[in-house]
Amino acid sequence: MTPNTFLHTTLGRTGLPVFRLGLSASYRPGKRAVHRALDEGVNYFFCYGFDTHMTGVLREVLPSNREKYVVATGAYNYIWTYQNIRRTLEKRLRQLKTDYIDVFHFLGVTKRAQFNDRVRDELFALREDPRVRAISISCHDRKFAGELAAQGLLDALMIRYNAAHRGAESDIFPHLAAHDPGIVSYTATRWSYLLRRPRGWPRDGRVPTAGMCYRFVLSNPNVHVCLNAPSNLKHFEDNLASVRQGPLDEDDMRFMRDFGDAVYRRNKWFW
Repeated sequence: MTPNTFLHTTLGRTGLPVFRLGLSASYRPGKRAVHRALDEGVNYFFCYGFDTHMTGVLREVLPSNREKYVVATGAYNYIWTYQNIRRTLEKRLRQLKTDYIDVFHFLGVTKRAQFNDRVRDELFALREDPRVRAISISCHDRKFAGELAAQGLLDALMIRYNAAHRGAESDIFPHLAAHDPGIVSYTATRWSYLLRRPRGWPRDGRVPTAGMCYRFVLSNPNVHVCLNAPSNLKHFEDNLASVRQGPLDEDDMRFMRDFGDAVYRRNKWFW
């Protein structure tokens, strides 16, 4: 993997060129961080709709050079209610003041029953809508995500993958070749658990930085985009500087896997 291919790739069969460190505003990093991301060449932006820091900036920049940016958003699979997919699309288009969404997700599928016929029909119908370039789901059920990848039903998949949760290496990645869906990963730091010393880890043993967590994910060529969700400008700058160092070497990859195993064993009750 060369420095250029480590930082830049195409989002699978969508054909969308992407900078591999994407930006999510879930922790409200501030408009300065979003502007800095734009200045540094980041072009994959995941929008919730309520994240005013990001949507406010994108509303300013999208009217010009729209093709430079890859905007992802979606409708949520709330446990207590169903969020209408087409109605959500209309809302996101208005919020962002754009003519189209690059990747539209059905978000938060934790088991296959939640991706039922009604949801599938509504999501697949967006393929005929010129306001959507690609359709996807975010999925916590790895085996189900692997089946969807093997069947080629979706243009992209948003999945959990990090040093502590590596099941995608066996459940999803082996099924990508036939249809080449775009792969977007999240929770690279496992909600910061990979940045803390787990009980039983040597007191003098090192602990990963956030940047190492992102480099671990991006060292896997099956992942096209890894989302980072900084809480301020400095966090974003640190993450970007680390990613620009390129893939982890073999020793650091081994360390990350060992540390990830320790975190998983200690905290698996969380799930």
